[in-house]
Amino acid sequence: MKKIQLLKQIHEQGVVAVLRADNHEQVIEMAEEAILGGIKVIEITMTVPKALRAIEELASKYSTIPDDDKPFAIIGAGTVLDAATARACILAGAAFVVGPSLQEDTVKLCNRYRVPIMPGVMTIADVQTALELGVDIVKLFPGNLYDPSIIKTMKGPLPQANFMPTGGVNVDNLADWIKAGAVAVGIGSDLTKEAVATGDMSCVRKQAQRYMAAYREAVGTSVKKSEAVTS
Repeated sequence: MKKIQLLKQIHEQGVVAVLRADNHEQVIEMAEEAILGGIKVIEITMTVPKALRAIEELASKYSTIPDDDKPFAIIGAGTVLDAATARACILAGAAFVVGPSLQEDTVKLCNRYRVPIMPGVMTIADVQTALELGVDIVKLFPGNLYDPSIIKTMKGPLPQANFMPTGGVNVDNLADWIKAGAVAVGIGSDLTKEAVATGDMSCVRKQAQRYMAAYREAVGTSVKKSEAVTS
């Protein structure tokens, strides 16, 4: 049940902060600011030096269950290239795992431990293979190579697939991806670039607030359109 609940929360939250930094202290600060800004799903990439330490520290502070004794946030690991790294991330407390590509051994490892795995896909063949391996959400990556309409195109033969575009998603086009059928979106450098440039990490919080406002508006618009069609 925990895996199902996590997937449901990721879908409901809708925005995943994909965080890269020069060190684990900086990425922890970025994560804290993103959470304060309303983004509750945090992906710590394994390109960050001592990323496992950051995952462990954040996972011990936050609970994946809303209304628990601890504050709510879902801490996961990104840029996971192999099964050994995935296992290390899970032991450090990662609640989900994301990879840039589809690696069968990594998917099997995560399925073994009932941890959500979101591998990167680019083609219909990738998506079909991911589904056959038991993947619940595929990461459409790099998202900036596609128009949001690609989701509808891929859902033609594979309507059961759930897509999370990552790479190239920003405040201006987030609504287009959600309306196209994305179950969530991954936000990368656009969330943190101002903070990195200025050294003011509060910029992450402000940008997170913009993203969540855009997401709520997009979801609200989609619901209204759906109601209009069915009424």
